[in-house]
Amino acid sequence: MAGEIIGDILRLTVLAGLGVAGIAAVLLWKKNLATRVTFLRFVIQAVSFAALFYVFSYTIPLLYVLIFVFVLSLFLGRFFCGWLCPFALIMDLESLLRRALKIRYRLIPDRFNVALHKSRYVIMLVFLLVPVALFVFEPKEIMVSPMMAELLAGHYRIYNVLIDPMIPFIVPWSNVATVNLAGVNFAYPYGLDIVTFTNEQIGLYLMAAFVAVTLIGAFLIRRVWCRFCPTGVSLAAINQFKGFKALPLLYVEKDEKKCTKCGVCKRVCTVQVNEVYEQKGGKIGTSQCMLCSRCVEMCPYEDALKLKLGNKTVFRSRNWLKQPNTD
Repeated sequence: MAGEIIGDILRLTVLAGLGVAGIAAVLLWKKNLATRVTFLRFVIQAVSFAALFYVFSYTIPLLYVLIFVFVLSLFLGRFFCGWLCPFALIMDLESLLRRALKIRYRLIPDRFNVALHKSRYVIMLVFLLVPVALFVFEPKEIMVSPMMAELLAGHYRIYNVLIDPMIPFIVPWSNVATVNLAGVNFAYPYGLDIVTFTNEQIGLYLMAAFVAVTLIGAFLIRRVWCRFCPTGVSLAAINQFKGFKALPLLYVEKDEKKCTKCGVCKRVCTVQVNEVYEQKGGKIGTSQCMLCSRCVEMCPYEDALKLKLGNKTVFRSRNWLKQPNTD
C-alpha cells in the first residue's frame, strides 16, 4: 500500500515537473506576445490530458469527477473548457492543422451562435430530469441508487454524457467503442454512450457518423462543440443573481478608456463571444466566455483587457505590435 502511494506521488511529481518545464520553455522560446499564451494553453492542455488519463486508470466514483468540474466552474467560470478539456484539445489541434494548411475558418450568424449557447441549458435540464422521471415510474430502484449515483450506473447512466468531454482520446481501457492500434486504446467523446443507448451494431455506425461530423465541423468552425456542450453549462451564470456578483473569481476585465473598438477581440474569439467588444467596460459577465485569454493575448492596447483572479491581474494585454517577431 505504501509503495503504491509513493509510486503515485512520484508519477504526479514527474507530471507536474514536465508541466512546469513546458511552461518555462514556452516563456523563454516564444518572444512573440501574440502567440505566447496560445502555446502555454497547449502545454497545460497536454498536462491535463495526461492527468485525466492517470485519474481514469483508477476505479473512481465518476460522480465525484463531475462534482469537481462543476465546483471548479462555480469559482473559475469555464476555465476547464478553455484550458483543460480533452475534447477541446482535439478541436484546437484541428485549428492548428487548418492554419498550417492556410484554410480560413467559418463564422456562424451571431443569433444562431447565441441560440446554440442557450440550448445547452435545455440539454442539461433534460439530463438532470431523466433519472428523476425514472425514479417516479420505478421507485424501487432507489434502494440501490447511492451506489449507482457514485458510479453513474443504472438510471444515473445518462449522466455519463456529462463526463464524456473529460475522457482523453487515449484511454487505459478497452471496450466496444475503442480502437486498439499498436497496443494503444483510442476513444472518442460520447462514443461509448452512443453505442450503449442504441443497438450495438447501429450504434457503431452512429458513432462513426458522430466522429466524422464533429471532426469536420471543428475543422471548419472553431470550437464548434463548445458552443452547445451540455458539460459547458457554467455555474458562472449564477453571478447574475444578487449576492453572487463576486463569482466567478476568474474573469476578463475591460478598460473602456483604453479600448479603441478595433474589433480584434471579437475576431479572434474562438466561440464568437461579442460581449468583450460590445460591453463598455468592467467585468465581462457572460458564461459563454471560456477564459482562453485569446482576446487578451491579441489585444494590441496596453492594459485594455486583463484576465483577473479576484483583484489580482493574472495576464494583461500588451502592445505586441511593437515587439520583434522572432518566429
